[in-house]
Amino acid sequence: MTFDIILFMKVIIIGAGEVGYHIARFLTRESDVEVVVIDTDSVKLGRIQEELDIAVIEGEGGSPEVLRKAGADEADILLAVTNSDETNMIACLVTKALFNVKRKIARIRNEEYFTNKILLSRENLDIDPAINPELESAKAITRLIEAPFAYDVEDFEKGLVKVIGFRIGEDSIAAGKTLIELRQQIRDRILVGIIQREDKTLIPKGKDRVLPGDIIYIPVERDKLLKTASVLKGGIRKTSKVIMVGGGRIGYLVAREIEQRDITLKIIERNPERCKFLTRKLERAIILNGDGTDTSLLEEENISDMDAFVAITNNEELNIMSSLLAKRLGVGRVITVVNRTEYIPLAHSLGIEVVISPRLITASSILRYIRRGDIVNLTAIAEDMAEIIEAAVGPGSYFRDKRIKDTRMPASSLIGAIIRDGEIIIPGGDDTIKSGDKLIIFTLRESIKDVEKLLL
Repeated sequence: MTFDIILFMKVIIIGAGEVGYHIARFLTRESDVEVVVIDTDSVKLGRIQEELDIAVIEGEGGSPEVLRKAGADEADILLAVTNSDETNMIACLVTKALFNVKRKIARIRNEEYFTNKILLSRENLDIDPAINPELESAKAITRLIEAPFAYDVEDFEKGLVKVIGFRIGEDSIAAGKTLIELRQQIRDRILVGIIQREDKTLIPKGKDRVLPGDIIYIPVERDKLLKTASVLKGGIRKTSKVIMVGGGRIGYLVAREIEQRDITLKIIERNPERCKFLTRKLERAIILNGDGTDTSLLEEENISDMDAFVAITNNEELNIMSSLLAKRLGVGRVITVVNRTEYIPLAHSLGIEVVISPRLITASSILRYIRRGDIVNLTAIAEDMAEIIEAAVGPGSYFRDKRIKDTRMPASSLIGAIIRDGEIIIPGGDDTIKSGDKLIIFTLRESIKDVEKLLL
């Protein structure tokens, strides 16, 4: 399938760290996007220029001259994603004052800045949106704690629809069955949007077979989550006891959310002052001053009785080591935070299945603002080989009043769910899309641009 619509976009990225690098890597796949990266670190810029072959400029992101040299006069989007909130905000302010950039997106970690709507408003900094990596990561970790059966959990339509990644075991009802056979055996309608198999990802058809070890992504209504998991995974036990290593920004945000649930939480934190902070701020969590790799401490806290172990310090080596130790001591569910993306394959190879990267989550959060069309939400999955898109159907939409089977969806994409007036429809070919609907679309990387053009 081909389209004759070509729209070019210019994006300036300020910050060549992990977040900036991964956003730039996403965008280099787009033939109609011009990218320029600004940073003061020549080593980081050299990596981007060498590996991604895009334009780089060494200098301050808030410098009017540097921005002018980067082509800010013609830019559509400014992404300020350095490690400094203040640098990011100044870059957006200068861009607003001197250049006609349509959208300014900033990575802001300080909660005081992030929650200040007046500061971020169009009248002031004009940042839309601000992205908080710690908050996004905490949400992802909380979703995984609440879904102990899941490899991955993504929220759409404010959590009404969840797309769950299940790892298929030998004893799963889905193991060895084609999708047609699986639908015949399961009473409720179920749709497998994506199958991730080792280093391959596919949009499956009815005759495709699910194999043990596959990760399958399924859209599920929130209230049917446990029921669906029980059918696919067998006996499901809710998470009731969690031990967490690390009480930093992400750890505190996770703990704050977990305290609202019926879950017992213990936090191991090395820094005595941080322990005092956590004790003041949290009501129910048990705070332990210690080392997450201390075997005697973990055994003393009955580590083998825990439903989940979360390693969430700022040190990825410590996170990986403590996670491996927790697995050896009998914890079935381990969630590990790794910032340096080169460590992710290592963690997987060591048997740590669920790995969270705040930097990749941030890059994925920003990506939806780069995509064209009426996109409400978007997330990259399966090691960036696929995306799940939540899109609105307006009065002038291509999809309006079309049956699923009559749409020109590319072969490597499909509509996995229709959201209509708060109801979730797992569609068949004869279901008709209406104005006001929202669509959950699964698509592989090679079809993203074709899907995007349908959404224009």
